[in-house]
Amino acid sequence: MSDLDRYYKVLGLEPGASLDEVNQAYRDLAFIWHPDRIPKDNPRLQQKAQEKLKEINQARDRLRSVRPGEKNRNPDPPPRDRAHPPSSYYQSSYSYQSPPQSHPQSHPQAPKQQSDLSGANLSGANLKEKDLSGRNLSNANLSNANLSDAFLHKVNLQGANLEKANLFRANLLQAKLNNANLREANLIGADLSGADLRGADLRGAKVGSQDRVLVKLTGANLAGAILPDGSIHG
Repeated sequence: MSDLDRYYKVLGLEPGASLDEVNQAYRDLAFIWHPDRIPKDNPRLQQKAQEKLKEINQARDRLRSVRPGEKNRNPDPPPRDRAHPPSSYYQSSYSYQSPPQSHPQSHPQAPKQQSDLSGANLSGANLKEKDLSGRNLSNANLSNANLSDAFLHKVNLQGANLEKANLFRANLLQAKLNNANLREANLIGADLSGADLRGADLRGAKVGSQDRVLVKLTGANLAGAILPDGSIHG
């Protein structure tokens, strides 16, 4: 078996797979093996996860280098803890319209690497798949922003305006969302495990399909939050 064939095998792909397929396979495996998903009290699994992540990083980088002429339409973000279940699991009539591409100057661009974005105006920004983990976005304006598949682990969104934002499949583990405005936001597929939602306003937020709740809220604090139906959580 050649080295290239072995790299394809590491990512579970057939030889000759496209760069988009390489990126998608990398994202899926990085999600599965990221050390943050492994219990800290299991050093053996932690070590194995680190080795697997190193292996798939090497395979991804090598396969990218041998396909320089192929356009990378879906560059992958750094691996984080992100739920990525089959799309058939989620059922919603919600349709998000991206900001018009013909006038990019009318919409804020994705933030650079500064960690303090408190009070920033990011209304309508396209932040899809962006890594904002641990950033300070308290009191920021993110209304109508596209945050689908974004990495928002431990982000500070206290008092932020997320009205009508698209948070489809966003990773909001342990995020601070107390007193945040989440009215009419799309939360389907989002992971809010351990998030602080005290006093948050979720009126009209999209959280499922029919009688199915499709938002992960394990360990989330909803004390005093206004729920999608207008009731107040005790």
